[in-house]
Amino acid sequence: MTLGLALHTHGRSSGVEGVRILKLLSAQEWDKSPLPRASRARWTGAAWVGGEADEIVLSDLRHERVAEPGDVVRLRQNGSMVSVLWRRGAKTNSLFATERCNSLCLMCSQPPRDEDDSWRVRELLETIDLVDPDAQQLGVTGGEPTLLSDGLSALLRRCGEKLPNTQLHVLTNGRNFQDGAAAADWIAAGGERTTWAVPLYADVPHLHDEVVGAPGAFDETLDGLHELARHGARVEIRVVLHRLTIPRLPKLAEFIYRRLPFVEHVALMGLEPMGLAKGNRERLWIDPVDYAAPLQAAAYHLANRGMTVSVYNLPLCALPRAIWPFARQSISEWKNRYPDECEPCVVKDHCAGFFASAGSEWRSRALAPLTYEDFADEMA
Repeated sequence: MTLGLALHTHGRSSGVEGVRILKLLSAQEWDKSPLPRASRARWTGAAWVGGEADEIVLSDLRHERVAEPGDVVRLRQNGSMVSVLWRRGAKTNSLFATERCNSLCLMCSQPPRDEDDSWRVRELLETIDLVDPDAQQLGVTGGEPTLLSDGLSALLRRCGEKLPNTQLHVLTNGRNFQDGAAAADWIAAGGERTTWAVPLYADVPHLHDEVVGAPGAFDETLDGLHELARHGARVEIRVVLHRLTIPRLPKLAEFIYRRLPFVEHVALMGLEPMGLAKGNRERLWIDPVDYAAPLQAAAYHLANRGMTVSVYNLPLCALPRAIWPFARQSISEWKNRYPDECEPCVVKDHCAGFFASAGSEWRSRALAPLTYEDFADEMA
């Protein structure tokens, strides 16, 4: 079985007071680094040593590959946990902005908690300062990032200062963008390099509101989307595919084309079996094989009209060949998994695989390794 690299491990640390955010550097990078000494640590061959006076020592990592040169990590006083906040070389890196949310989606992989976590802004500002300046992309997620209010603007502006060439991707339900003044500030802070990814689950209010657990959310989201468009912001629409969203998927595709022509990208996404999705499995789960037809219809309806479409989080063996051009390797490395059955598959290196949280009950009955003979038979 092939597993992604985790974002956490345990080790032995000393010299840490409170919470420390550190950039891990190789011995070669250490001498040339412009970063403040207090914010970096170097590999000595046996341990990570850092801080203003080399007072911090991190050793005996349970999984050494989890924290490597270039990564940004968090250490806590009297704690053994080492958390990777940014990983050099990863396809996707995201800043976790808040656990709070004003929606309660049936399939939320990160169930919200209503507590003051504004402290995250300070931590994330420190993290941004330590990210490699040539990073190609950086995400912002939650929870609902706009609940940080001015804190979100501060994060985006810091990215503009420290990472001017990095593409930003902010996941938001879009509802708070109906506040024109707040929307203008967030959009200005993000600038042209920011894409705002907003979920829309149906073309009718009652169904979208049911999925997100918030009456009135459909109208608020549309108001927010049009406010984004009014400011010329880059917008992506995200649709999670499950038993409630599939029946109207082709109609939603037409709705997006007619009502939201400013959208740059539409992502049609397989379900992540985490958080609330697990408790709502009977209500949500549908084998991708059984929704191939409406998925194909929706994807081509949009693509044939000039809209950019991607299919995320679904293995190639569960998709008709006609959908393959839209399929992307979209699952973050740290939660990506390929079961043993996938090992001999000739298209594994091009396949999204599965979420690590996807047990057998969350896998398509079509799961099977593809062979060269499969393609030869199709071409015969």
